[in-house]
Amino acid sequence: MYGLCAVLLWSTVATAFKLSLQHFTPIELLLYSGSFSTLLLAAILRYQGKFHLVFQCTRREYQLSILLGLLSPFLYYLILFKAYDLLPAQQAQPLNYTWAITLSLLAVPLLKQKIGWQQWLALLISYCGVIVISTEGRPFSLQFTDPFGVALALISTIVWSLYWILNTRDKRDPVVGLFVNFLCSFPFVLGYYLFTTEIRVPPLHGLIGAAYVGTFEMGICFVFWLMAMKLTSSAARISNLIFLSPFLSLIFIYFLLGEKILPATFIGLLFIVTGLFCQRIK
Repeated sequence: MYGLCAVLLWSTVATAFKLSLQHFTPIELLLYSGSFSTLLLAAILRYQGKFHLVFQCTRREYQLSILLGLLSPFLYYLILFKAYDLLPAQQAQPLNYTWAITLSLLAVPLLKQKIGWQQWLALLISYCGVIVISTEGRPFSLQFTDPFGVALALISTIVWSLYWILNTRDKRDPVVGLFVNFLCSFPFVLGYYLFTTEIRVPPLHGLIGAAYVGTFEMGICFVFWLMAMKLTSSAARISNLIFLSPFLSLIFIYFLLGEKILPATFIGLLFIVTGLFCQRIK
């Protein structure tokens, strides 16, 4: 149930991003959603009786949090929100979903892991799907809907993968580590906001969207997923639930955003998910 709740909530965030970006710029959405998420994580730690652990980190752990906070939420969500601002949700969401492929490739030089034929096959199949989606079903034309938006969506997968690779060095309680990361990212977010954006009173609809994104995408989903992985007897079975997310997301995009789902989007998504399945071949 925890895993299904996390997947269901993750399926709504592409729609929430697009609706919120109708009222906010990407940095405004990051500032307000990050603030809501930080407050939520603080409340969770307080409820768990672990808030004191925030002040008991080592110097190296605080330094790691500065680096992790720079990667996510600052760079990752700033790039991702800009990609969603430029692309239709039905394109940005599947492209961002290729981060698992990127992670396996970056693990080779950074974690000294070997890459097998499964990863190469997954790479080939998944990025065929990327091309189909990005060209709206005209893969041989190589005429992308928005080349810069496509590039940003793919760059976000690199940033997200680097975040998780570096996160393997973090031995703290996951919620404690995430909270400190968000705190350390706040100066970067606020500085970029003040440097690039004119200060204004945030519109109510934008704040509602930011509260949803910060509470669920950045906060509760993470906690639900941790609980699911902690309680299950089969991590593989739980992790397979994540394959439901992009298909459910298309339903929300169609009904709530009113985007007409192109056949190319569905076909490309099938390519991407097939590639992710190929990674799991023993």
